[in-house]
Amino acid sequence: MNTTIKAALTAALTLLSGAALAQAFPAKSIRIVVPFAPGGNVDINARAIAPGMTELLGQTVVVDNRAGAGGMIGAEIVAKSPADGYTLGMFSNSVYSVAPNVFAKPLYNPIRDFTPVVALTSVPFVLVIHPSVPAKTLKEFVAIEKSRPGKMTLANAGVGTSNHLVGELIQLSTGTKMASIPYKGSGPALIDLLGGQVDSHVDQLTASIGYIKSGRIRAIAVTTDKRSSQLPDVPTLAEQGLKGFDATTITGLVAPAGTPKDIVDRLNAAAVKVINQPVIKSRFADLSAEVIGSTPAWFGDYIKEDFARWTKVMKDAGIAAQ
Repeated sequence: MNTTIKAALTAALTLLSGAALAQAFPAKSIRIVVPFAPGGNVDINARAIAPGMTELLGQTVVVDNRAGAGGMIGAEIVAKSPADGYTLGMFSNSVYSVAPNVFAKPLYNPIRDFTPVVALTSVPFVLVIHPSVPAKTLKEFVAIEKSRPGKMTLANAGVGTSNHLVGELIQLSTGTKMASIPYKGSGPALIDLLGGQVDSHVDQLTASIGYIKSGRIRAIAVTTDKRSSQLPDVPTLAEQGLKGFDATTITGLVAPAGTPKDIVDRLNAAAVKVINQPVIKSRFADLSAEVIGSTPAWFGDYIKEDFARWTKVMKDAGIAAQ
């Protein structure tokens, strides 16, 4: 057989098999890997959309928590899974922007190893403290820390997470230095903050807002350039002297690199439909999260830009990879 004809037939068969795979998708259950422990923002996003996607796709969508190494362990599982749409990752800036910069030997490349599916929500970070700490403003909190340097504790969701790095930037910006206590996700960190085992935490507002409103923890500041509509009395860091400070978490679904476009588009359509359901939209709004529902291309562009941003932040702040 002529080599050119053979190559053309092979290409045609590949396209046909890919189209058949996409047409039959999904034929079994789908797994969403959450690279953190239960209870945090990323986990909340996954569990909010899984039931609706199960209904729309006709196959069970399960959440699989694989915590560790700032989200890298779970992310590596996704990166090394078959590109067939049956293993997805629920990632935030911690996973696709921060951890690959913080760790000297990252387990994946956030641009090369994943196919973006959809950006789901945007949510502020919030600096929260245990009520035993007698501070109500950033100025008071900084004064307490400086009166006993190195003795105040700051929980983080794990070394290499955006929670961790935003906490470091707050300390750099205020000239403070607290003892950093790493956890396998913001959920476990929040539990210890509630119990008074740690003094403070930088958390996504989705996970902390219920405890803030009940008075079990106190919000000192939000990290975005505008106040949260759910916490209108809590000022921003910029309002309290840290001019230009603006940090947000954008959480979304990714698939392994090479996942067929038809499958990505079907997953995107299902996820967007779920998060635009009034009950889901209302639930996220109550948690101070803004629904996005982007295209795959928009999310891909955002990941590239945010990865570059945190690369620059690390360099400018003098934070060395570990």
